[in-house]
Amino acid sequence: MQADILAKYPGAELRVYAVWLPMLGGDSRSAWDEGVMPDERVLHFWDGDRAVGRWFAEYEGYGGTVWDTYYLFGPEAAWGAAPELLLSVDATIYSIAL
Repeated sequence: MQADILAKYPGAELRVYAVWLPMLGGDSRSAWDEGVMPDERVLHFWDGDRAVGRWFAEYEGYGGTVWDTYYLFGPEAAWGAAPELLLSVDATIYSIAL
């Protein structure tokens, strides 16, 4: 997300809501690196209960928790009972080169 979209299109009018979930061993609010996506268009949220991930899993029609995934909505999108105008969904949004 940071390298492939935000850095490539610094003038694009977009808003990113990054919701961080504790999914792997060692994931915690205190260990979370807020500098991962430093772009000013990104708003970061911590979801220690994984509520957002579970909601999107249900929205997608399967159990479990969605994580490391992005959902792209158009500029006219509105959020009522469910999001509207979904343009794209994909994963992985974050990876570490080893």
